[in-house]
Amino acid sequence: MTKETDRPPSGENTPSTSALSSAAPANVQGKARFAIFVATVAGLGYLPRAPGTFGSLAGLLLALLTSCLYFAPEDPHTARSDFGDFVFSVPPWYFNHFGWEYIFLFVLVSTVGVWAATRAAEFWQQKDPSRVVIDEVSGQFLTLLLGCGIPIWWQIPDPRYATMAPGFIIMRSLLNWKYLLLGFILFRVFDIWKPFPARQAESLPGGWGIMADDWIAAIYAGLGLWAARALGL
Repeated sequence: MTKETDRPPSGENTPSTSALSSAAPANVQGKARFAIFVATVAGLGYLPRAPGTFGSLAGLLLALLTSCLYFAPEDPHTARSDFGDFVFSVPPWYFNHFGWEYIFLFVLVSTVGVWAATRAAEFWQQKDPSRVVIDEVSGQFLTLLLGCGIPIWWQIPDPRYATMAPGFIIMRSLLNWKYLLLGFILFRVFDIWKPFPARQAESLPGGWGIMADDWIAAIYAGLGLWAARALGL
């Protein structure tokens, strides 16, 4: 969503954002503190330049760390004998249940993001404060989920491992540096461009309007990653 600047409209009788914040009751500020912490992604939104870009980098890092820290259960098709370990072929679905965990994480981040963005916008009295960057985190994560995680037919089939080591998901899926970089660039392009219906989604109420346009941009970016893969890039 097009971020509003922190400067309120000019006018002699128009209170500034800082004045509105300072005039808010202490209990309201206390309740909004956690929401603002989430909405600004631990303060990234306060960076003076390109806070949305840093929010997208946080989303990319979230997707990367999640894949690197993933451990699968032991392979039930592994047997032991005096001649060593026998690792049998494992059905592809067995190694793809990590996708459901990615989906759960996206839903969690997005749900909390809608709530935090709504509270932050109400607290700062702005439609879409520039300091709210949780929408970029959610959108960038969705880009990589759609473009790299969902198309399981692009992953390496028939693995012969008893367990997954950290980072094995990256080798089996499209989460390599080329697609990470391309996904980051595509999401930033579509997030700024806001093709239909991203611009229209900004009119949704509260945090939904802040988050929804980034989700639409992520869908376009995910399709771009599919196209890149289909073209052999």
